[in-house]
Amino acid sequence: MTINIINLVITAVLFLNIFLALTLIFLERRDASATWAWIMILFFIPIVGFGIYLLFGRKLRRKHLFRWEGKKKVGIDTLIEFQMEAIEDDSFDFRLDDASHYKELIIMHLQNNQAVLTQDNQVDIFIDGREKFDALMEDLKNAKNHIHIQYYIFRLDNLGNSIYNILLEKVKQGVEVRVLYDAMGSRSLRKRHFKEFIDLGGQVEVFFPSIFPLINPRMNYRNHRKIVVIDGRIGYIGGFNVGDEYLGLDKKFGYWRDTHLRIEGSSVHPLQTRFILDWNQASADQDIEYSDRFFPAIPMKGSVGLQIVSSGPDSEWEQIKNGYLKLLMMAKKYIYIQSPYFIPDASFMDTLRIACLSGIDVRIMIPNKPDHIFVYWATYSYVGELIRAGAKVYIYQNGFLHTKMIVIDDEASTVGTANIDVRSFKLNFEVNAFIYDRTTSHQLAEIFEEDMQLSTELTWELYQERSKKIMFKESIARLISPIL
Repeated sequence: MTINIINLVITAVLFLNIFLALTLIFLERRDASATWAWIMILFFIPIVGFGIYLLFGRKLRRKHLFRWEGKKKVGIDTLIEFQMEAIEDDSFDFRLDDASHYKELIIMHLQNNQAVLTQDNQVDIFIDGREKFDALMEDLKNAKNHIHIQYYIFRLDNLGNSIYNILLEKVKQGVEVRVLYDAMGSRSLRKRHFKEFIDLGGQVEVFFPSIFPLINPRMNYRNHRKIVVIDGRIGYIGGFNVGDEYLGLDKKFGYWRDTHLRIEGSSVHPLQTRFILDWNQASADQDIEYSDRFFPAIPMKGSVGLQIVSSGPDSEWEQIKNGYLKLLMMAKKYIYIQSPYFIPDASFMDTLRIACLSGIDVRIMIPNKPDHIFVYWATYSYVGELIRAGAKVYIYQNGFLHTKMIVIDDEASTVGTANIDVRSFKLNFEVNAFIYDRTTSHQLAEIFEEDMQLSTELTWELYQERSKKIMFKESIARLISPIL
């Protein structure tokens, strides 16, 4: 009897695996590499693989995920239509030559991502956690009307509590404060930890919370965005989360090297819109309604051209990845890339390989230590292939490199939350600033070159000398890289 039950279970699992495999092939229409990776998992570890698929493999339903009627009142649709028509008939007022050179990229973001172009921004760059959070906390203290904070990771450690205490004080002063965090990134955080803040009138929401304790069927889809908007006039975007490790206080990682932007200018409004969309998705009964105070008139602060571009599993197109690719294709002299996770798909690899073979100076910088072991060895495999094509690869030695940045030709650049991997391109909700400005891009290039002084170059000779153990790790990691 027991043997019959075991045989029945094995048969059921086998048929279930076959059903899932056919679903992956014929219904979900994934790319071939991801399909084969999931089929391997389902058939080599059938029972465990089924559980892994339920948690990590199912596609997200896009229908009505992000809705906000206030977008019409902000005038986004009208502004996009105006900018598109003006660009196409050459009547658009490109006050900045730096932006006009990237007309095709701007149109792509406008048309497919509703990313309006603004040309009146002032941008400050932070590469050190203490400097970034000192500036942020000073801006928070000066807030008069509202504070909107969104982070993938928000820890209530020393840094987190310092920010939390400022938020408590601002709520007491009558400032409207909202905090949004991701359920998986901030898995140890609960709403009850904000009890005093909520009792005073502060608002907290969680993106994709667990339906059951320790089980989250949407855990594979993470809101990786880091956005702060203060009074609708100041915005922050970049790679730093909230936690002591981002101040370099974690012995495992040491100094934390990241890149974050502080923006003043009209691009704060698209950041505000992105926050509101994410907030309303997460909110059960605290939706944000349109108000002029969220979108105040902003006097011209600078002359930096910017587009705020977001992407995620709800997007029809892999918009940030497409922006990356278009930027790379437009390079004439050099391409500088910094990313902690470098697991490009075939299109990204081909673009970089062609750039190398065309004589463009391609330089890639990755960390010297992993925070995710499989991701690190997959990264090592891909950069090795590009070294052979002529790219220069640098291993950052002064702590952990977490920045997500691309610069080309001292003319255009992008900084944000999106890594160069399948997770950021397809699974995570991400946001990047695409920058059309020589001064800012040159500054970012200089920062890259300063980081080179703190790095060692991984030459082709050194790469060939790696041990067979490392080669094995690379092979396994690369095999499963489409689902990392």
